[in-house]
Amino acid sequence: MTARIYKPSRTAMQSGQARTKAWVLEYEPERPRIVEPLMGYTTTSDMLQQVRLSFDTKEEAIAYCTRHGIAYRVSEPKEKRPKRMSYSDNFKFNRAETWTH
Repeated sequence: MTARIYKPSRTAMQSGQARTKAWVLEYEPERPRIVEPLMGYTTTSDMLQQVRLSFDTKEEAIAYCTRHGIAYRVSEPKEKRPKRMSYSDNFKFNRAETWTH
Protein backbone atom coordinates (compact mmCIF):
# COMPACT_ATOMS: atom_id res chain seq x y z
CA MET A 1 0.00 0.00 0.00
CA THR A 2 1.81 3.09 -1.29
CA ALA A 3 0.42 6.60 -1.12
CA ARG A 4 1.15 9.50 -3.44
CA ILE A 5 1.30 13.01 -2.00
CA TYR A 6 0.99 15.84 -4.50
CA LYS A 7 -0.36 19.32 -5.04
CA PRO A 8 -3.06 19.20 -7.75
CA SER A 9 -2.74 21.43 -10.77
CA ARG A 10 -5.62 23.45 -12.09
CA THR A 11 -7.84 21.88 -14.71
CA ALA A 12 -8.09 23.11 -18.27
CA MET A 13 -11.47 24.63 -17.48
CA GLN A 14 -10.11 26.84 -14.68
CA SER A 15 -8.49 30.21 -15.08
CA GLY A 16 -7.96 30.76 -11.36
CA GLN A 17 -6.13 28.90 -8.62
CA ALA A 18 -9.14 27.35 -6.86
CA ARG A 19 -8.53 23.95 -5.22
CA THR A 20 -4.81 24.03 -5.97
CA LYS A 21 -3.51 25.18 -2.58
CA ALA A 22 -4.02 21.96 -0.57
CA TRP A 23 -1.85 18.85 -0.70
CA VAL A 24 -3.64 15.61 -1.62
CA LEU A 25 -2.90 12.04 -0.50
CA GLU A 26 -4.10 9.27 -2.84
CA TYR A 27 -3.27 5.58 -2.77
CA GLU A 28 -1.56 3.92 -5.72
CA PRO A 29 -3.60 1.09 -7.30
CA GLU A 30 -2.63 -2.34 -5.97
CA ARG A 31 -4.68 -4.31 -8.48
CA PRO A 32 -5.31 -3.48 -12.13
CA ARG A 33 -8.71 -2.40 -13.34
CA ILE A 34 -10.73 -5.02 -15.19
CA VAL A 35 -13.48 -4.74 -17.78
CA GLU A 36 -16.70 -6.31 -16.60
CA PRO A 37 -17.72 -8.72 -19.38
CA LEU A 38 -21.51 -8.33 -19.20
CA MET A 39 -21.92 -4.55 -19.09
CA GLY A 40 -18.51 -3.46 -20.38
CA TYR A 41 -17.69 -0.92 -17.67
CA THR A 42 -14.35 -0.73 -15.93
CA THR A 43 -14.26 -1.93 -12.34
CA THR A 44 -11.79 -2.63 -9.57
CA SER A 45 -11.89 -4.44 -6.27
CA ASP A 46 -9.33 -2.10 -4.68
CA MET A 47 -11.32 0.12 -2.32
CA LEU A 48 -8.34 2.30 -1.35
CA GLN A 49 -8.47 3.98 -4.76
CA GLN A 50 -11.59 5.78 -3.57
CA VAL A 51 -9.79 7.42 -0.63
CA ARG A 52 -8.57 10.97 -1.20
CA LEU A 53 -7.36 13.02 1.77
CA SER A 54 -6.56 16.75 1.73
CA PHE A 55 -3.97 18.48 3.91
CA ASP A 56 -2.98 22.12 4.30
CA THR A 57 0.76 21.42 4.11
CA LYS A 58 3.06 18.74 2.76
CA GLU A 59 4.47 18.14 6.25
CA GLU A 60 1.00 17.28 7.59
CA ALA A 61 0.52 14.67 4.87
CA ILE A 62 3.94 13.14 5.54
CA ALA A 63 3.24 13.09 9.29
CA TYR A 64 -0.05 11.29 8.63
CA CYS A 65 1.74 8.62 6.59
CA THR A 66 4.47 8.08 9.16
CA ARG A 67 1.95 7.98 12.01
CA HIS A 68 -0.07 5.26 10.28
CA GLY A 69 2.90 3.37 8.78
CA ILE A 70 2.02 4.09 5.15
CA ALA A 71 4.75 4.15 2.50
CA TYR A 72 4.55 7.38 0.53
CA ARG A 73 5.99 9.17 -2.48
CA VAL A 74 6.00 12.97 -2.72
CA SER A 75 5.59 14.71 -6.09
CA GLU A 76 6.75 18.32 -5.93
CA PRO A 77 4.76 20.86 -7.98
CA LYS A 78 6.44 22.57 -10.91
CA GLU A 79 7.30 26.23 -10.64
CA LYS A 80 4.78 28.44 -12.37
CA ARG A 81 6.41 31.17 -14.43
CA PRO A 82 3.94 33.80 -15.58
CA LYS A 83 4.25 34.92 -19.17
CA ARG A 84 4.58 38.69 -19.19
CA MET A 85 2.89 40.36 -22.10
CA SER A 86 1.45 43.79 -22.56
CA TYR A 87 -1.79 44.57 -24.35
CA SER A 88 0.02 46.36 -27.16
CA ASP A 89 1.91 43.13 -28.01
CA ASN A 90 -1.35 41.85 -29.52
CA PHE A 91 -1.04 44.41 -32.32
CA LYS A 92 2.68 44.26 -33.11
CA PHE A 93 3.63 44.24 -36.77
CA ASN A 94 6.25 41.47 -36.49
CA ARG A 95 4.06 39.17 -34.42
CA ALA A 96 4.80 35.40 -34.43
CA GLU A 97 1.19 34.27 -35.00
CA THR A 98 -1.17 35.66 -37.56
CA TRP A 99 -3.65 38.23 -36.32
CA THR A 100 -7.20 37.74 -37.60
CA HIS A 101 -10.17 39.90 -36.80
